[in-house]
Amino acid sequence: MGTDARDTGTAHEVRGLRPDDWDRWYDTLLRAFGGVPESVQERELWNTLTEYERSLGAWDGDTCVGTAGAFTFRMTVPGGASVPTAGVTMVGVSATHRRRGVLTSMMRRQLEDVRSWGEPLAVLTASEPVIYGRFGYGAATSLLSAEIDTSRVRLSVPDGTDDVRLRYADPAAVLDACEALYARLVPLRPGMLQRRPGWERVGLLDPESGRDGASPLQCVVAERGGETVGYARFRVKPQWETTGHNGVVVLRDLAAMDAAADAALWRFLFGIDLTTSLVVQRRPVDDAWQYLVSDIRRCLTRVRDDLYVRLVEVGAALEARTYQAPVDVVFEVEDAFCPWNAGRWRLTGDAKGASCVRTSDAADLVLSVRELGAAYLGGVSLAALGTAGRVREVRAGALAEAAVGFGSVVAPWLPYGF
Repeated sequence: MGTDARDTGTAHEVRGLRPDDWDRWYDTLLRAFGGVPESVQERELWNTLTEYERSLGAWDGDTCVGTAGAFTFRMTVPGGASVPTAGVTMVGVSATHRRRGVLTSMMRRQLEDVRSWGEPLAVLTASEPVIYGRFGYGAATSLLSAEIDTSRVRLSVPDGTDDVRLRYADPAAVLDACEALYARLVPLRPGMLQRRPGWERVGLLDPESGRDGASPLQCVVAERGGETVGYARFRVKPQWETTGHNGVVVLRDLAAMDAAADAALWRFLFGIDLTTSLVVQRRPVDDAWQYLVSDIRRCLTRVRDDLYVRLVEVGAALEARTYQAPVDVVFEVEDAFCPWNAGRWRLTGDAKGASCVRTSDAADLVLSVRELGAAYLGGVSLAALGTAGRVREVRAGALAEAAVGFGSVVAPWLPYGF
């Protein structure tokens, strides 16, 4: 599909990705992110995972100048439903073609495609937060990172922790058991993604170029009664100074079925010999270890935006989730980029289900689709957005009603990037 002068200041064509164009397409993407070559292992994996029929390239003649893809995902939403979701990925524009409408034309084509596939949601992680708001994406989840001084911070663990047995294992050898455990956790937290075939390989990706002097990927499995109840994948970076060791444990990912298994894994990571710190990345903001430590200040926690959500079909998206308190509210939605969403929608719902239909009734709340995306998974309060002036209350009390209904008991979380 070509683009017109309203979108571009120069001629370019946006079309679907062909298999024989992948190398040029992917090289354009890598160059947009600095041009550092990837390992053969990484490149082969992303080639395998690329969905050609869902990927776009922008071409100036025979030169690829823009890239964009959309993985086929199913994402957990509040209430536990698994909703078809386009995972927007591999987006880049050549530095020679900036500010010429290339990104806008790809984003418009992509959202039209997602709508045609019947997927009510699109999600992405943004290299720069400023980019995607104009296309209707709102920051819906945050991630927690920390650098914990394990030489001075101690854990107070719950009853049952000592009943959990830990053992080292080859990450590939226990992959099936770890994947089965992950699948059991997916319905329990908004933002989590079902793992499609092939994606289990991402958890084992371990190029030497990404280790920064640390060990190859290690794995510890938690077991109780012969059942796998948790696992942790991590690296250890040995370091020494004149006063002794100060090695670093770098956590890759951790999953556990219950509090005791979770605490057993964290206690192990805190106590690895010859280490004095634990680097934690991409964890949920309500991660339980924060409430077990003796000194949270020495954990140097940080919170950052992560998953951005875009409602491609407002009615279908709002019907797909449930609401923790009854809601009956009319939204007036602004959506210039996807005009089929603009207008008034009546949402009625509770913990059992929801309906969201077009209406001519007077609006209770006025907001853009970006704010709906931010609040959709329950991690961002509509009331907070209202305080910021991003949501306008027309009917008194409507904002508080909607904010409570949209909330989530557990923080939404994206466990891995894409």
